[in-house]
Amino acid sequence: LRMAASSVAHLQPANLAPSSLPCVKWVSDVCAFIRSTRPVHIEIDLTKQQLKLWQESRVLMDVTVSTGANGIGEINGSGCTPRGAHIVRAMIGAGAPVNAVFVQRRWTKELWTPELHQQFPRRDWMLTRILWLSGTEPGKNRLGCVDTFRRYIYLHGTPAITELGKPGSKGCVRMRNEDIIRLFDAVRVGIEVNLHE
Repeated sequence: LRMAASSVAHLQPANLAPSSLPCVKWVSDVCAFIRSTRPVHIEIDLTKQQLKLWQESRVLMDVTVSTGANGIGEINGSGCTPRGAHIVRAMIGAGAPVNAVFVQRRWTKELWTPELHQQFPRRDWMLTRILWLSGTEPGKNRLGCVDTFRRYIYLHGTPAITELGKPGSKGCVRMRNEDIIRLFDAVRVGIEVNLHE
């Protein structure tokens, strides 16, 4: 608590000392800071096609996803979704509109519509936000031919017409746009992500 209290010094107005702040307000700010620094992590159940965002023992999100149509696996080029311990290495798309279309992690300035979908029926649609995963277990999901980061495995938004709850992607984790925005806003680079059967 001593360390947390010192870390919230930035919460104080510059012209006020802690002793001049209302006690209740100061305690509230400290508690809010402590809550915000409690560790969160993501669990993805590849069998249940389910993603949960946890803060300690509390579930903050519980949503349906879609993982690799080719099943579960780590080999480069397999089209499978990897297992094991990961982190979010990069977060892409902050501030982009819902249905923003990303190609090679860049917004094309297009917005997905059913008409655009018909125009490009073969596109693997990555929409709205991207969380780029990196494995943390060398030989399992990091380095060599099993490197999740170099396989470009993401959590990303998907068109409203995408069927979730069953495998269907090329290895990424597809999410509803509203869900990926919520998740994106709740996490930071470096958050732990565990994918398991």
